Amino acid sequence: MHLFFCAGEISGDTHGSGVMRELREANPDVRFSGLGGPRMREVGGAEVEDWVETAGVVGLWEVLKMYSYFKQKLAATTELVLKQGPDAVVLVDYPGFNLRLAAALRDAGYRGKLIYYISPQVWAWKKGRVKTMAELLDLMICIFPFEKELYEKSGLRTEFAGHPLVDRTLSLRREWKREPRLIGWFPGSRSNEVRRLFPVMLEASRAIRLAVPDVQFAISAANERLAGEMRVLADAAQMPEARRWIEVGTVYDLMQRSGVAAVASGTATLEAACFGLPYSLVYKVSGLTYWIGKMVVRIKNLGIVNILAQRQVVRELVQADLTPDTLAAEMVDLLQNDERRHALEAELAEVVSMLGEGGAYVRTAKVIEDCVLGS
Repeated sequence: MHLFFCAGEISGDTHGSGVMRELREANPDVRFSGLGGPRMREVGGAEVEDWVETAGVVGLWEVLKMYSYFKQKLAATTELVLKQGPDAVVLVDYPGFNLRLAAALRDAGYRGKLIYYISPQVWAWKKGRVKTMAELLDLMICIFPFEKELYEKSGLRTEFAGHPLVDRTLSLRREWKREPRLIGWFPGSRSNEVRRLFPVMLEASRAIRLAVPDVQFAISAANERLAGEMRVLADAAQMPEARRWIEVGTVYDLMQRSGVAAVASGTATLEAACFGLPYSLVYKVSGLTYWIGKMVVRIKNLGIVNILAQRQVVRELVQADLTPDTLAAEMVDLLQNDERRHALEAELAEVVSMLGEGGAYVRTAKVIEDCVLGS
């Protein structure tokens, strides 16, 4: 069995590699090729290209600046799939590229299975695309329970496999005791996120110290490159002491140690919820990206925890509402308001319980195998 995987972000690389490992466990001779990151390449070998550092850009303007690159990559990937002739193409999240790839492959005559894993959040921005997806795809594998009915109404075969973060966070749990005066800063896993969010966090730290003199801070850096960017920003803000707060590769431990936190919008907010970390969501993009997003997005809340709960469980500080003063006030309140903090912990546990009991990658691998082999 030959499967071509395509993921374009760090989270997609993580989930894609998890499914690939389970597929190999069940089928030792399976062949992998495709686009992904270092984890997928580790499982799939040399035929999996590591491109996530280039591909994982966020924001309309940022993507437009790379339009020529993505256009060329789409054409090259379509040609590669047709040349290799895999039994199936597994598209992992990353809808801006992957939905175009699915259409290009069908237009070019590809007749293998097209499987989408981690469904595009069309319920947030364009439900009309569901019909188009039903015409292109053979199978949708979703990770949120409410998505199954949405896709099935279009006639697209859909399976709810459970959310892989349930398994991941269970495996990463340690015997950490929360440090009640430790604030965790999680400014994201991409350079453009860090550049927009980290300076706000640094300035908020000054104000928080005035209100809570014994407060401590820790900063999560996804890798050493981002840690280097944070050190430069800390020096620019005349806060050299912040260099000592930076931790590289300890994100999951820090989520279990921190008393409270501010977390960049994205996968990390759900990870924080799975660990039971009381946090607030922070988000800031270019003005153009935000304006267009407001025109397109059709949901009230940005964070997936709030979307699942259908109410605001986690406070969202978005765009103009995110300032050093508002962030500082939010962190101080979470630190000092025991009743609010405990209530938030209980609500997070309730939301996480909706995501399944584990085994998501195993179920996903089985569903893919059944689809490819015609079961």
